[in-house]
Amino acid sequence: MINKESPIPIYYQIQEHIRENINQQKWVKGEAIPSERILTEQFGVSRMTIRQAVQGLVDEGILMRKRGSGTFVSNEKVEQPLKEITSFTKLMEQRGMKASSKITLFSVRKPNEVEAEKLQIDIEADVYHIERIRLGDEIPIAIETSIVPCSIAEGLKEEDIQHSLYEFIEVKKGYQLGDAKQSIEAIGATERISKLLDVPIDSPILQIERVANLRSGTPLEYVRSQYAGGRFKFYL
Repeated sequence: MINKESPIPIYYQIQEHIRENINQQKWVKGEAIPSERILTEQFGVSRMTIRQAVQGLVDEGILMRKRGSGTFVSNEKVEQPLKEITSFTKLMEQRGMKASSKITLFSVRKPNEVEAEKLQIDIEADVYHIERIRLGDEIPIAIETSIVPCSIAEGLKEEDIQHSLYEFIEVKKGYQLGDAKQSIEAIGATERISKLLDVPIDSPILQIERVANLRSGTPLEYVRSQYAGGRFKFYL
C-alpha cells in the first residue's frame, strides 16, 4: 500500500489513499475517518506521519476536525458570488443545510471614522454593532462583524438577527437589496479565530470586507468576516 522506497513522500502517498477512498465513496461526506491509531496500524507508519497527512487534507478542506469527536470527510464547500447580496441563511438553504448563528455581540454605538466613511453617515449617527458566528449544520463557517446604520434598521432586536439580517431589512423594513463591493484576502487563523471557528492556528482563512447597498445605492451594511477556508469559496 505504501512504497517506502519511492521518492514520493510517505505522507503524500497516504493522502492519495485517503483521497481515493473519498472519491470512491468508501468514506462519504460527513462520515468520520478511522482514528490515528487505526491509520497508523493500517499504513505501518508513525503517528506523526499520519498527523502530517491528515493535517494537510484538513488545510485543503477535504477533511475537517470536530473538537472532541474526531476527523470527518468534509461536506462540499459553500459557494457565494462576490458581486451579489445573498444572505447566509439562503445560501445554507440552497445547499440543504441548516443555518444558525451564535451572537457574541449586539450593541448600539457611534461609528469610527472608517465605518462612517464606508456607510456614508455622520460620525455622530448611531449604528448597530453585531458580531455573529455563522454555522451550517452546526459547523462554524464564519465570524461576521456587521455595522448597520440605525436609521435603516431601526427597531432591530437580537432575536431578528438569529435568523437573517437581510430578511429583516427586506420584509420588516420594506427595503430592496442592491449590490455589494467586496475585497478578499488570505490570512492565517489567529488564536481567537482558531477557537471560534474550531480550526487549527495558522490554517487558511478568507478575510472579507464588504459594503452592501440598498437598491437605491444607500449603504446598508459594512461587514468584516473571516471564513474557514476549507469550508467556503467565492466565485465571480
